[in-house]
Amino acid sequence: MTEPGEIPTPVDLAALPPSAAPLLNVANALTVLRLLLVPVFGAFLLTGDGQVTHWRLAAALVFVAASFTDRFDGQIARRHNLITAFGTVADPIADKALMGTALVALSAIGDLPWLITGVVLAREVGVTALRFWVIRHGVIPASRGGKVKTLLQSLAIGLYILPLDGWPASVRAWVMAAAVILTLVTGADYVARALRLRATSARAVAARERRAAIARERAIEL
Repeated sequence: MTEPGEIPTPVDLAALPPSAAPLLNVANALTVLRLLLVPVFGAFLLTGDGQVTHWRLAAALVFVAASFTDRFDGQIARRHNLITAFGTVADPIADKALMGTALVALSAIGDLPWLITGVVLAREVGVTALRFWVIRHGVIPASRGGKVKTLLQSLAIGLYILPLDGWPASVRAWVMAAAVILTLVTGADYVARALRLRATSARAVAARERRAAIARERAIEL
């Protein structure tokens, strides 16, 4: 349970089973709001090739607002049993749309190396592909490292959006470096957990037992 004054950590909606909650609920509304804020954020950040201070500040405010919806929609859905199939799909899409837009826009205006954007986006696409690869075997919940990675990414991107120079610019570079390292480490961990799930799930065990039974029957026939 979240203590008073504590900011709740994001909840991986994809790891929670859908309930009979109505499609129109507060949690889904927050997720849709985050999706709608993505193009607004991108437009603000890219205005004037990212060189106009007040538009950068406006983009930062929109990014913070969208990030806060990510903090709360999952908590609300879980606490009030508002988990829906729509939410489990739309929530990660909204997260990746926001982060992807921020990274690509920052690289497009020359503030962030394309290599970093490529690494982060490749990891996110890979994790999404793994989710679909193991979906018949179960769901891989977000790890603690993954949540820290998301927090560091959000912090680093927020700092890059702000028009900073001098030592604050150096700080944001170190935060982004830490986020990229965690991105790679948690990506490797996700691959390992996906392989383990496919090998040890009830579906996989049943499939092995069926193959073994067929092999025994053929051996008897011979």
